[in-house]
Amino acid sequence: MPLTNGHIKSSTINLSAVQPKLDFSTAVEVLSEEYPNGDGLDAKTLLDSKINGGLTYNDFLVLPGYIGFAASDVALESPVTKRISLKTPLVSSPMDTVTEHSMAIHMALLGGLGVIHHNCSVEDQAEMVRKVKRFENGFILDPVVLSPTTTVSEAKQLKEKWGFGGFPVTENGTLRSKLVGMITTRDIQFHPALDDPVTAVMSTDLVTAPSGTTLIEANAVLSKSKKGKLPIVDSDGHLISLLSRSDLMKNLHYPLASKLPQSKQLICAAAIGTRPEDKFRLQKLLDAGLDIVVLDSSQGNSLFQIEMIKYIKDTHPELDVIGGNVVTRAQAASLIAAGVDGLRVGMGSGSACITQEVMAVGRPQAAAVFNVSTFASRFGVPCIADGGIQNVGHIVKGLALGASTVMMGGLLAGTTESPGNYYVSHEGQLVKAYRGMGSIDAMEEKKAGAVPGNLAKKSSAGTARYFSEGDRLLVAQGVSGSVLDRGSVTKFVPYLVAGLQHSLQDIGVKSLAELRQGVLDGEVRFELRTVSAQAEGNVHGLHSFDKKLYS
Repeated sequence: MPLTNGHIKSSTINLSAVQPKLDFSTAVEVLSEEYPNGDGLDAKTLLDSKINGGLTYNDFLVLPGYIGFAASDVALESPVTKRISLKTPLVSSPMDTVTEHSMAIHMALLGGLGVIHHNCSVEDQAEMVRKVKRFENGFILDPVVLSPTTTVSEAKQLKEKWGFGGFPVTENGTLRSKLVGMITTRDIQFHPALDDPVTAVMSTDLVTAPSGTTLIEANAVLSKSKKGKLPIVDSDGHLISLLSRSDLMKNLHYPLASKLPQSKQLICAAAIGTRPEDKFRLQKLLDAGLDIVVLDSSQGNSLFQIEMIKYIKDTHPELDVIGGNVVTRAQAASLIAAGVDGLRVGMGSGSACITQEVMAVGRPQAAAVFNVSTFASRFGVPCIADGGIQNVGHIVKGLALGASTVMMGGLLAGTTESPGNYYVSHEGQLVKAYRGMGSIDAMEEKKAGAVPGNLAKKSSAGTARYFSEGDRLLVAQGVSGSVLDRGSVTKFVPYLVAGLQHSLQDIGVKSLAELRQGVLDGEVRFELRTVSAQAEGNVHGLHSFDKKLYS
């Protein structure tokens, strides 16, 4: 007896009682002919405030496309200013609990960018910029050079100051003087007589390369030698520049590093305010090697910022300027007309920011990013989505709405490279302090200026950012708190990058440029999320679970 249970011929169920069944091979043609608008909404309809109100990242999803490539094939290169692009579209925020030199160095090594905060003295900020610029080089054109009279003790002090111990020794102690030897950490490490000159312990058996040697040729010489440094000398034996083995290793370990093509140094950005005294700070940062300056203000559409932009573009045209923060096209237009090379978009959306609550001013982040970036792109000005980033999905959405890069604060504050120390919370968890720059703690930071005591708040980055320098009573626009330990950015940022690549693979685009074009053309589609949909899209229905993000 034949089995009929489940057999299609014995079934009386009809999937469509009205429409006839079509030939399955024509499904693609039917889709294009009868459903020309596709599923979901285009970005313009989605972000129309008159229809849907002001949306933020959790209020919508990107619909999937067609996968015809590996996630590793997705290219993430994107501009951060008109002239500078990054291999990884991730930027760390200029907050005093997020970005100092260690974060800036590692973000640049991983293909992103770190913006050093300015809630510190001018000297401290300039020193941080200097450390970033000296961390990696091609040809080191301004090496630290010792003279024959330099003592072993002084050489050790220089090692402590700069973080490396390999120094060339020349007759006059200057560049373009005759090279007589090299000092390494091994030469001075256990030398008992600290007052001896370095000539007593330096190496004179040197491997050098002639002036005119290309970087590729010099790297080949250095890789074959057993030396840590390769001096470049002219025909008379005068020191011209230096090449370091450690830089050669960094090239191998960090192929995506954000570097200037001419010097091979890491790209460094730093924040300043818009006060007259910030012009002095800017000059010190430029002397230290600054590449990008970020004008740090909660509301960028001000007379002070416009004048500062014009001043910088007039006096330092080689320096890229990022303005902001802005959330409307009108705000952006003022700064674009003044000459900015990039914009920060966001007001009150950060995890430690309460501007929207206290001041009743701001804009939901998705609406702000879409409206500003679509306008700014017409003038070739890239936008940074600044604030509201809690996970990989938010990064994807910010980039999909037109931002060229995404700035993170709280997401990176718990990493090893952020300033501050770990401590154990009352719940027994390992955490790090994190605070908004509008918090009372940040506004009262005494390291920021040269003035003593209670007057310190008048020159802090927190008060300057929120136009509160002259206030006798400070009104907080941020909070102080803590964030969970996230380990090192050397593991966390690659996780973000991998997640971003897989997301773009699901969307069906192979690059951020293709993603932005697809959104503009209406090919990349979106869907609104109800409260129930948001609950459904999160973990639910489990008795307990362990949310491990990466391994």
